Amino acid sequence: MKYPVTIGHSDVEVNPLGLGTNAVGGYNLFPDLDDQAGIDLVKTALDNGINLLDTAYVYGLGHSEELIGQAIEDYDRHQIIIATKGAHDFSTGKEVINNDPNFITQQVNDSLQRLQTDYIDIYYLHFPDHDTPKAEAVGALQKLREEGKIRAIGVSNFSLAQIKEANADGYVDIVEDEFSLLHQDHLTEGMLDYLHENNISFVPYFPLASGLLTGKYTTDATFPADDIRSQIADFKEPRYSTILHAVDLVRPIADNHHATIAQIILAWYLQNPLITAVIPGAKNARQVLSNAQTMKIELSTAEYRTVEQAFNQFKQIKSGKSLKDPD
Repeated sequence: MKYPVTIGHSDVEVNPLGLGTNAVGGYNLFPDLDDQAGIDLVKTALDNGINLLDTAYVYGLGHSEELIGQAIEDYDRHQIIIATKGAHDFSTGKEVINNDPNFITQQVNDSLQRLQTDYIDIYYLHFPDHDTPKAEAVGALQKLREEGKIRAIGVSNFSLAQIKEANADGYVDIVEDEFSLLHQDHLTEGMLDYLHENNISFVPYFPLASGLLTGKYTTDATFPADDIRSQIADFKEPRYSTILHAVDLVRPIADNHHATIAQIILAWYLQNPLITAVIPGAKNARQVLSNAQTMKIELSTAEYRTVEQAFNQFKQIKSGKSLKDPD
């Protein structure tokens, strides 16, 4: 397995299996979260070779960052890679996406305080706004990099055209966006090729597609109207059954490695040359430990191709995002 990996043009090096932390302090995203459980979850990751922690201001409106700051107090900060994101502006009482250089600069400074650290390893513009020239927003991050407050510059949820605009001066190191074996639009539309050609790293979120790529779902499952899954195209027929059939094709590989289907899917991402790192989320320490085991799995060339071919049809299906861009 590629280990460690370098982020874009920067000197940031990470283990390619990270941790998405929206369930650490993200009380506005998940019900019944426990702060101490969130802290313990982060510590479990750090204790088991996962050193990339991916968070954002909007995860609990800063609370996820605060909990991560507490969790890392007893660890060597230089061994931890913290990625966080900003762009959500609630100053008017409503949620607005704001890439204004002054606002983004303040967001970085506020994140530094919440994380109780002197620098952020990777800072992303979380979403693009409608008005700010993207190169200007990235230019503000470049100034912060020159001041030593951030080490690598990222953008998240940007279209290919917006990425090119943001990267006008060659400052972008990394892109984070939805991508999975079920959502391969970026592969067919050329984004991943552009990133590869310009030495920009790529980190997919939702790599397990809301759990659909874990093997836990069955064809007889039903989702009531108040369940968010009932609104996602992946959980609607005939696509839902097609997905489950593809997942079943991975089971023999999982059995061969004495692994779970989720571990095999994550291992596939880790061996994909177009993907730099992957950040599956977790809601408890058990899930973190299971994800960490993925780093021990090496798929053969034949196994890698079998997984790819099982989901090949999804390269041709325009799926759309699971997560809607906020306006």
